[in-house]
Amino acid sequence: MRIARHRIAAALRERGQQVRAEWVERELPELVDSDQHAGLLATLRLDPADLAATRSW
Repeated sequence: MRIARHRIAAALRERGQQVRAEWVERELPELVDSDQHAGLLATLRLDPADLAATRSW
């Protein structure tokens, strides 16, 4: 599944994690493959299904 980078950053900002959101915007591709980046998403405590459900692209 592909997730728009801005959805990941927005989820982090909602939790007050501005620095992590800025890192995501700087380092990840525009579309993030949830399989390829599963470890990172787990570290950030983000569920790909939650992010994909609200995608706006």
